[in-house]
Amino acid sequence: MDIIITAVITGIVCLGAGFFGGVIYRKKVAEAEIGSAETQARKILEDGIKAAETKKKEALLEAKEEILKTKNEFELELKERRSELTRQERRAQTKEETLDRKTEALEKKDEALTKKLKETTELNEQIEKIKQEQFENLQKIAGMTAEEATAKLIAQLEGEIKHEQAMKITELEAQFKEEADEKAREIIALAVQRCAADHVSEITVSVVPLPSEEMKGRIIGREGRNIRTIETLTGVDLIIDDTPEAITVSSFDPVRREVARLAIEKLISDGRIHPTRIEEMVEKARKEVDTTIKQAGERATFETAIHGINPELVKLLGRLKFRTSYGQNVLAHSIEVALISGMIADELGVDNTLAKRAGLLHDIGKALTQEVEGSHVQLGVEIARKYKESKEVIHAIEAHHGDVEAQTITALIVQAADAISAARPGARRENIENYIKRLTKLEEIANEFDGVEKSYAIQAGREIRIMVKPEIVDDDQMTIIARDVVKKIESELEYPGQIKVHIIRESRAIDFAK
Repeated sequence: MDIIITAVITGIVCLGAGFFGGVIYRKKVAEAEIGSAETQARKILEDGIKAAETKKKEALLEAKEEILKTKNEFELELKERRSELTRQERRAQTKEETLDRKTEALEKKDEALTKKLKETTELNEQIEKIKQEQFENLQKIAGMTAEEATAKLIAQLEGEIKHEQAMKITELEAQFKEEADEKAREIIALAVQRCAADHVSEITVSVVPLPSEEMKGRIIGREGRNIRTIETLTGVDLIIDDTPEAITVSSFDPVRREVARLAIEKLISDGRIHPTRIEEMVEKARKEVDTTIKQAGERATFETAIHGINPELVKLLGRLKFRTSYGQNVLAHSIEVALISGMIADELGVDNTLAKRAGLLHDIGKALTQEVEGSHVQLGVEIARKYKESKEVIHAIEAHHGDVEAQTITALIVQAADAISAARPGARRENIENYIKRLTKLEEIANEFDGVEKSYAIQAGREIRIMVKPEIVDDDQMTIIARDVVKKIESELEYPGQIKVHIIRESRAIDFAK
């Protein structure tokens, strides 16, 4: 028991001694570690202080170097700016010196100019004085005032201008003719050759053959009632004379004349001739003529390949079958003008259909000239407007005789084609009285001009030769007179084709050797 207690106590004592010894050991170890840590801390602190001192020194060195660098750059820039300022001061000084020299030179020039201006003014005064003296001397020598000399100079200039004008006109005409004549001849010749048509002169009377002389008395009727009825219903004159077995129907209205002719032929065939039967036959003849007129108009549009014409206009076109102009059938003339216009338009590269349409309708007014007052041109324009024809066609109708100036190529083509058709040999005829009147009027127009000695209408009125006085009319004035005569002929005369105006001036010097 005591051993156990002793052992326990011994154990406890040993444990206590071991615990106390461990505590002491740990304390010493801890104190040693603390001492080591303090030593390390002091070392680290000393190292940090040394590093900080080193960084501080390095930073100070860098700062000093940067300050030194900036200072050097500043001093270099300052030096450059001072150098630039010095150069600018030198340039400014140089410019100032140059400006001073120029100012001094300008002042000298101004003084010189002022001096010269004064001298010039004095010289001008002297020149004006001498000019006035010379002018007065010239007036005394020439015996003319300034106004008279001016008038003479103007007259001289007018003469020179007239000369230049005549020369220019001659030059331009020669140039244009040289370029245009050959082409125009080719186009017109081709159109005429391709549309070669026969011409038959129309007359204003119709002759109705009779089966016997006894038929004349039946047509006259008892106390002339039958012939009066025929003349009243048809508006024609029946001429019954000594011509065997024939009656002449006379009227300037071709449609009435045709109606009367057909009615008489029907009455002769029927054999019953009395007023009632005459009325029936006249009415039938009118219907036949209306049908013929319509067919003639349609045939004309078919021959010319013109479509879309108003039916009433086609009827008026057919009436031209019974209308003549200087003995030329107007419908045949219109068809020919349409064909020629189309061919010329093809050669010139313009609208073929429009040219043919204008050519076909150009004389449409002649269908009403026997019934309505006015020229066929005015009536044609009104008819074309009424039936809604185009402006180009209306203008061509209005301009085909020169009543207005042609403004389109179509109007000019129709003018040319109309002149070609009307001027063909045998196309038209005139009675001797009208022919002589036209030639006389042509010569009268030429004789109205100053300087004209004699004039002669030749070539059936297609040319007029004018003899001028050489002492009054010079070569330049001849050209001007020719153009004036042409303009007056165009404004006062109606004629087919064209008229050539030929001016002749001749100077002769005669002397005798003795």
